[in-house]
Formats: sequence, C-alpha cells, structure tokens
Amino acid sequence: MEYIYSQNQILFAQIMSYIKSTLEDGIRSIVIDKPESLNALDTQVIKELSDEIDKVYNNNQIKVVILTGAGKAFVAGANISEMSVLNQEEGYKFGMAGAALFRKIETLPIPVIAAVNGFALGGGCELALACDIRIASDKAKFGQPEVSLGITPGFSATVRLPKIVGVGMAKELIFSGKIIDAVEALRIGLVNSVTTPEELMNSALELAKMIASRASGAVHKSKVSINDSSDMSTNEAIENECKLFSECFTTYEQIEGMKAFLEKRRPNF
Repeated sequence: MEYIYSQNQILFAQIMSYIKSTLEDGIRSIVIDKPESLNALDTQVIKELSDEIDKVYNNNQIKVVILTGAGKAFVAGANISEMSVLNQEEGYKFGMAGAALFRKIETLPIPVIAAVNGFALGGGCELALACDIRIASDKAKFGQPEVSLGITPGFSATVRLPKIVGVGMAKELIFSGKIIDAVEALRIGLVNSVTTPEELMNSALELAKMIASRASGAVHKSKVSINDSSDMSTNEAIENECKLFSECFTTYEQIEGMKAFLEKRRPNF
C-alpha cells in the first residue's frame, strides 16, 4: 500500500507523537495519548509504542512499567479506517506489527501493569492481555468484537485470552464479540482488581512501588519462569524454575536480602 504525502504532512508526522512517558522512582509511566481516536492502534502508534518499549529495555534504572491511555479509553481497538483498505498481505504485516509489539511487552524483563481507564476493545484488550497485571477502573469495558467486523483477533487474543480466563470463556468472548464491564472482567480473572477512576493511577502506582522495592533480578527471573512454563511440560517447568532459583545464589540481592532478614532490617537492593 502506497501513500503520497505533502512536505507539510511529512513534517507534521515527524513532529507529532502519541506516546507520553515519565520516569520516577524506577517506575516508567507510559500514556497512549491520541484521545481523538480513543487511542486506536494505527501504524504510527504501534511504531511509537514499540520505540518506547525499546527505551525501557535499554534503561536499567526502570523497574516497573505502568501503561495507560489518555481520555475515555485505554485503547478502543485497532484503527478500523486503516484496516478497511488492507489486502491479505498488508493485513498480515499489520497483524504481525501489533503482535510483535505485544510480544515485546510480554517478554520485557520487568513487570508491566496495565491501568485500564476506559474502553479496552479488540487490540486494546489484546494490549492489556500482553501486560503482566491488569488494574481496571469501574468504567472500563473489555471485549474482542472483531467477529462483528468480519475478522479474527489479530494481535494474539486467541493465544493469550484462553491462558488467562480459560478456553471456554475465551471462546465465548471471541465468538460472540460481546463487551463486558470491569466487574465481569474481575469475576472471570481478566483483571486483577477494580477501583474508581479517581484511584486508578494511585492503585497502579502503589503496586508498582511495592514491586520496585523488591529484588529486581528475582522479580525478573520469576517473570521468566512463569512465562516459560506455559510452553513447557510440568517436569520441564519445574526444572526451569529450579535453574532460575539456583542462579539467584550468585547475586548480591540474595546475599543482601537474606542478611537483612536475619538482621531484622529492610534490604538495600
């Protein structure tokens, strides 16, 4: 697919950024900020968010990421206007771009908390699924409505949703395309907790600060073990956990953590 831009349009595209981020006390807060489209995932937003995640990979000062959206939505979905003109090859490339980004988030060495403030539909729900922990506002809405558009989920919902809510529930949500509220999302295990819109970011920050105060190497190895286990047999997963556990005994964190416990003080990680 080819596009022809004027020089002014190219300059505007270079200047415009839809990802805002801050770093404080080891916590990177990332905001998808395109409220005019309810933060819909188009090619540019996917590219910018991918670049931002790359920066997280390369900054060892960051211990936790909080991901949220500006305005009334977390992410309302992928950009339907962009998708509506794609052919099969272009659809594959678009799907792989989103899937690669979400896999990058899923395998990030540090925990990622999704603070879901509003609509998390289609690609938005899939983005939340790629995060480690999901905290929702009681105004949040979740769903995979792709079948109503004549398509399947394209950013890995058929892979991750069954692992989180179970195969039967995942099939119900994906086959029906229905939208559920935060209370139902909590009931089926799609989110970890529900709070008010006013307390959403405070709740996410409180949890992020708790995680950031722990041994970052141990948190990372725990995430690796959990993620790896889903693709392993039980025996392989147990062996993998024991290997990661043993590696902790080569670290300063293990020495300091146990010494602090025995000395009845807070560890200095």
